[in-house]
Formats: sequence, C-alpha cells, structure tokens
Amino acid sequence: MIFTRKRPTPAPVVVPTQPPSRARAAWSDGLGLIAIRSVQIIAIVLLAAGLIWGLQSLTVVVIPVILALIFAAAFEPVMAWLRPRMPAVLATVLLLLAIVVILGGIVWAMVAAVRSQWEDLYESAQQGVSQVIAWVNTLPFAPSQDQIDEWLAALQGFLTSAQFGSGAVAGVGAVANFVTGFVLMVVVLFFFLKDGPAIWSFLLRPFEGEAYGRMRRIGNKTIDTLGSYVRGTAAVAAVDAIGIGIGLFILQVPLALPLTLMVFLLAFIPIVGATAAGILAALVGLVDGGIWTAVIIVAIVVVVNQLEGNLLQPVLMGRALKLHSLVILFALTIGTVLSGILGAVLAVPIAAVAWGIVQVWDGPDLPARWARRKTRTAR
Repeated sequence: MIFTRKRPTPAPVVVPTQPPSRARAAWSDGLGLIAIRSVQIIAIVLLAAGLIWGLQSLTVVVIPVILALIFAAAFEPVMAWLRPRMPAVLATVLLLLAIVVILGGIVWAMVAAVRSQWEDLYESAQQGVSQVIAWVNTLPFAPSQDQIDEWLAALQGFLTSAQFGSGAVAGVGAVANFVTGFVLMVVVLFFFLKDGPAIWSFLLRPFEGEAYGRMRRIGNKTIDTLGSYVRGTAAVAAVDAIGIGIGLFILQVPLALPLTLMVFLLAFIPIVGATAAGILAALVGLVDGGIWTAVIIVAIVVVVNQLEGNLLQPVLMGRALKLHSLVILFALTIGTVLSGILGAVLAVPIAAVAWGIVQVWDGPDLPARWARRKTRTAR
C-alpha cells in the first residue's frame, strides 16, 4: 500500500484593490448617472434640432419627396396589378393621367361652382355684415362711427403700404416654390411608381444579415402603413363629405358643392379637419339663411362626425393608425408649428409610420424590446 503525502493547498493570493479615483467615483454614483443621461439627452436633442433645421431648409425638396412617397404607397396595389399586364412605363403614365384627371376635375368643379354663385354669396355677405353692424350698434359698448372710420382708414393704409407690397412679393415667391415643388413631386412620383421596388432593393445593398431583414421589414411596414392610411382616410373623408353635402344641398346653402369638396379635403387632417370645414359651412349658412340654418348645419356636422368616429373609422383605420388620440393631437401640433397646414396633414401618417417601425423592429410581429407589453409576475 502506497501512501502519498497530501500537498498543502496554497494560500489564495490577495491582490490589493486600488480604490477608484475620485473622478471615476463621481460618475459612478446616482448623481453621476443622471449627469451622463442628461448629456446624452442633450446630444440627442441637438441632433434632432439640427435634423429638423436641415429639413426645414430643404422643404422644397423634402416635402415633394414625402408626398410622392405617400401617393406611391397609396397607389401601389394598382401598380402591382398593372405591372404584370403591361410595360411599367405605360402603366405609370396611365395611372398618372388618371390622377391628374381626377384632381383636375375636382379643382374645376370647385372653381366653376364658386364663379356661378359668387355674386349671390357676395350680396348675402353684405347683408349679413350690415345686420351684424346694426346689432353691434345696439350694444352698450358699441364702437362709435368715428372709431369704425378710423379702423377702415387703418386697413386702407395697410393695403397701400410697402409692408403689404412686400407681402405680395413674398406671395409670388411662395407660388414659385409651389410650382417647383409640384413639378418635382410629379417627377419623383413617376419614378416611385415605375421603379419603386427596384429603388428600394438598391438602397438595401449596404445591409446584411439581421440589419437587412430589419430594413426589409421597415420598408414593407412603411408602404403598408402609408397606403392603408391614405386609402382609409379617403374613405372616411368621402363619407363625411357625402353626409354633410347632402345636408347642405337639402338646405340649399350657396356653394354647397365647393363646401362638400372642402369637407373631403380637410378631412385628411384628423380630429380638426372635418370640424373646421363644418364651421365654414355653418358660417356660409349663417350669412345666407340665418341662425337656424347655421344651427342645423352644425347639428349635421356633429352627427356625421360621431357616426364616422365611432363606427366607420375604427373599421377602416384600425390597422393603419394604431395611435392614441393624444399622440395624434401632439403630432398635429408639432406638424402645424413646423410646416403649417401641410405639416398638419403629414404629421399623423409620419407618426403612424414611426410607430409601425417600432412594432416590427425585432421581428415581423415582435416590437422593439422597450415597446413590448410587460407581463405581471404572480406573487
């Protein structure tokens, strides 16, 4: 029997730890973590501000490209049906001609209706203004005739001043920018409709692996969201316009057709668009038919908006716009501040696209980690 001597286990070597420096310790506590996060937030805000400033400086290019992308997404099902049946160039030209004919017909109908009824409406407006002035003169705090003459003189002086002239020159510049942007939008829309899938495949070449799959999901989600949003909003706007338009024609309100088309166009601004168009229609009814006509128009607008908001919109817009009303209101406010009415129109679909991208960030049906629902753990 062989006995082996058990070797003693060596004592563990204790390495003296260096105490953290005061600078490192200052950044590792709670206050230091808050400072680091604050610096990161400031950097993100500065980056976002610079991006917004750059986009605002290039609105003549950015806005037409965004509009072209939205229109291309809306008509992508039509192009997907036409591409296998005819050359892509012919399909694109036919679709663009159809869009031009439809939009041109709407504008022509509005202009023709306004021209045919403008004199009657102008006379009614004069009578309405005279009635309002007569009613104001009966109030105890009514302005005197001298004050009214002074206000009219101030208005006349403004219309003949250099400031008004500079505003007119600025208006001419705005018209030139609009024409430039419109032409650019038509050209970009042509290429988006004709070569949209090929353009997106070219933009995806730098990505590989997981990043390629993510960008592919983002592109598909963007097109689906924009297309569903535009088509759903158009359907809702058509219902609003038909409902309110029938009421206007029954009441024989002047400019009923232009007001109906205005309801359709303004309905593309969520929450406030159809309401603003209804208020405009009520004002026209007030000028022509009196207070009860305006009250009936307001009642029609309220009923149509309630039916559309509670019944139709959840069915048509449920998949395209999964945003809370408060988020929509914030998006409308930000878009209006940045780009006026056009910003209000574009803000909600852009917000919907951003939320849709978050929903497919980690997979086809897997949102980003921070946006996933948290499950409660049983205690």
